Parts: sequence; C-alpha cells; structure tokens
Amino acid sequence: MNKEDYMRRAIELALQVPEFPFGAVIVRRATGEIVAEGFNQSALNPAWHGEMVAINHCAQSHSSADWSEFDLYTTAEPCPMCQSAIEWAGIGTVYYGTSIPYLQNRNWWQIDIRAEEIAARTPFRNSRVVGGLLEAECNELFDKAPRGMFHKAT
Repeated sequence: MNKEDYMRRAIELALQVPEFPFGAVIVRRATGEIVAEGFNQSALNPAWHGEMVAINHCAQSHSSADWSEFDLYTTAEPCPMCQSAIEWAGIGTVYYGTSIPYLQNRNWWQIDIRAEEIAARTPFRNSRVVGGLLEAECNELFDKAPRGMFHKAT
C-alpha cells in the first residue's frame, strides 16, 4: 500500500459518520501494517476525535512500540488537542487531507492553531506534518457533510 491507499482507508472510516467525517489510520512505516484505526465519535465523548480514537486503539494493542516508527493519516488537519496527543505519543509523521483554514472557510468550528505550529513548539519531538494528501477527496467529505452543531450559522 502507498500513502494514498492509507488516506483512502481513512476516508472509508470517515464515511461511517458523515456528519463528522474525520477518519484516521496509524501505520507502521517499515512494514506498511495498519496498527490502528479510528473515526469521529464525539457524539459519545467530545474528546473522541478520529485521531484520538486511533491513538487509543494503538495504545491498547501496541503499548510498548516505538511510536516514532508510526505515521498517522487523517482526513483533516489535526486540531490542537489531537496534534498535542500525536506529539505526546511520539508519532513520526502526520499526513492530512483537508486543512483547518479550508474547514474554517466552510464554517466548521475549528480552533485557529495549525498542526505545524504545535509540532514546531514541541522541542522534545521531531514529528513532521504533511498536508494536502488526497485533498480534493477529503474536502468533498466536509463539503457534503450535513450542517450540524459544529458549523457556524451562515
């Protein structure tokens, strides 16, 4: 599998909750093995964003792993909470599709701090943040999402 395949899997996961199409996949870089997956479950718990669910699943099944060997693929740029958790976990690289500014321009609620800024302000990690992977396909998820509580009134 390649990077696009992993992002397509994140998109498949995101489609399980079309109102909040945030899907995430964690991959062991050296082998290409998907070690954990997640999708937004904030209807159950406001902290259960797709990345947080994937991180929790990974911690349950790979607690002793070197997390710097993992990459995370997510349909949207991680919010400050998720990117901070990514940094604490030590995940090596994050690939995302839709950017925070794109979501803001479409009236999605987003905290205005970019994932790269969180990574840059984390001196004890060397994580990378790479945006724009399958961006058009990811943007479409959010453009088609039903308007709900996490959209500003327009």
